[in-house]
Amino acid sequence: MAVKVKPGGKVVGIVLLLGAIYAGKVLWWDKRPKEAKAATEIGKVSLPDAAEASLSGNAVKLPLPESTEALNGGTKISWRVMAWNSQFALMYANGGANTTKGSLIDKAKLQLQLVRQDDCNKSLADMVKFAQDYKKNPNTTGIFASFMGDGMPAFFAALAKELEPLGPDYQPIAFYTMGKSYGEDKLMGPVEWKRDPKSALGKTVAGVLRDGDINIMLKWAGDNNIPVNPDETSYDRNAINIIAANDFLDAGAKYIAGYKETRKLVIDGKKTSKDTTVGVDGVATWTPGDVNVAQKKGGLVNIASTREYSSQMPNITITIKKFAYDHRTDIENLIIALAQAGDQVRSYNEAKAFAGDVSAKVYNEQNGAYWLKYYNGVEEKDAQGLNIPLGGSMAFNLTDAANTFGMGKDAIDRYKIVYGTFGEILTRMYPEIMPTYPVYSQVVDKSFLASVVANHPELLEGAAIKEKYAENITSEVSSKSYQIQFETGSSVIKAGSHAVLDEILKSAVVAEGLKVGVYGHTDNVGNPTANEKLSNERAEAVKNYLIGKGLAEARIESKGYGDTKPIADNTTNDGRAKNRRVQIVLGQ
Repeated sequence: MAVKVKPGGKVVGIVLLLGAIYAGKVLWWDKRPKEAKAATEIGKVSLPDAAEASLSGNAVKLPLPESTEALNGGTKISWRVMAWNSQFALMYANGGANTTKGSLIDKAKLQLQLVRQDDCNKSLADMVKFAQDYKKNPNTTGIFASFMGDGMPAFFAALAKELEPLGPDYQPIAFYTMGKSYGEDKLMGPVEWKRDPKSALGKTVAGVLRDGDINIMLKWAGDNNIPVNPDETSYDRNAINIIAANDFLDAGAKYIAGYKETRKLVIDGKKTSKDTTVGVDGVATWTPGDVNVAQKKGGLVNIASTREYSSQMPNITITIKKFAYDHRTDIENLIIALAQAGDQVRSYNEAKAFAGDVSAKVYNEQNGAYWLKYYNGVEEKDAQGLNIPLGGSMAFNLTDAANTFGMGKDAIDRYKIVYGTFGEILTRMYPEIMPTYPVYSQVVDKSFLASVVANHPELLEGAAIKEKYAENITSEVSSKSYQIQFETGSSVIKAGSHAVLDEILKSAVVAEGLKVGVYGHTDNVGNPTANEKLSNERAEAVKNYLIGKGLAEARIESKGYGDTKPIADNTTNDGRAKNRRVQIVLGQ
């Protein structure tokens, strides 16, 4: 006779059965040997620990590359680099002087050889030979070179002329920026120059002619209305004079050694047959040139540097147009690798230290700790006991690169402004040597970067370098007055003055590390209270114009002083005209 199970008994039976199955799973099935899934190394999720971290939250810290050379069969490129800390992203990404296993460049299926070359002219010669060889043989190893961005008008002018016989496809193009000088390139001079820029009149600066560091001196001199003598064989007591150096280290060495040379005197603007002897009063250089000056002799302070002129000197990488277009995917993968490397170096001290170690191997000088120290920038006492800021560079992530080329939120093409600013300065100073320079759009190809920006929004999550400005300017780096025309008795700017305002904008963009002071002044005609009110409104109008062009409002301060700070005699028409001015101060 069959036994009928009650509903309650069914439930108990089911529970016992499930319990037996679960026990079997835990005690036998889960513990049996089985094939493991392939391990995937994705990096550690780690809080960024670097002071200038661009990543935030639980960002992914990538594993460091191996030390063994990669042989991935990818496109081969030999890259000419100066001993310059702005290349930390490249050092990290490549893993060594030659691409190493597991590096970001290895993953991009590229094989890079990094070659130190401090002589820009030799790098240009290598680029010319590469173009000639590549036209004959498309399997030729690619050549890249990195230069100081503000010096590129001169470099492009020389290179474009040499490559012209090969045709337009073999012209040079700039396609990316991996970082920038952020203090290490500088004008060093006696402390009096800092207190009173006009005390530099009749003095000398050693530096490489028509090069990035000399450009810092030219920018500072121009912002302070100080003439510069373009002839390195003469001496003008009413201008700053340049002593030619072979390279950036030679500039400092000349100061340290007490170098002197004979010059022809300039009197009343004319070169005479009279001789005079000049020494080196100041130096335009970069690390380790500034370190050598400080440690071996001292006595010079930083007058102006790329910390203040923080947009002036991006690291600009160039190659030949035909090679770049033949290897578009390679170029874009390279940009991706360098952008990722920039975030790693900016965010993790371990990655930054690794980049320093690679730098020492590539440059074959000092050790990783040395390059790391001066990448970060330090303040040290020089041989005469003066406190001197030394070094200072910054790696770029994709957001920084986009901002440099006008693809950022403010739409300011910083590099276009830098390129044009120093191109114009050099053509004015050296019309015989450099009567013109290539148009920006012909030598800067943003298509590779634009493609990466459009197709990889995840790489734009890293924060851009952000300047911090004081509430008020307490220390001036430069001061220059402009004659800006307004409608009579009004703060409405006449259209004819927009060109002057755009020049002020350009100067401010180059000097992105400085706050901008806009100060209005009047003559003494009329009511003092009304004059102060009008000068304040006019200064505010200039401020608003600059904001409308993309400058951050927090960066600009404006104030009207009325007739209280004349610079000329108010009893003459000419004097009153000079007193009606807008003064632009760049300071901290």
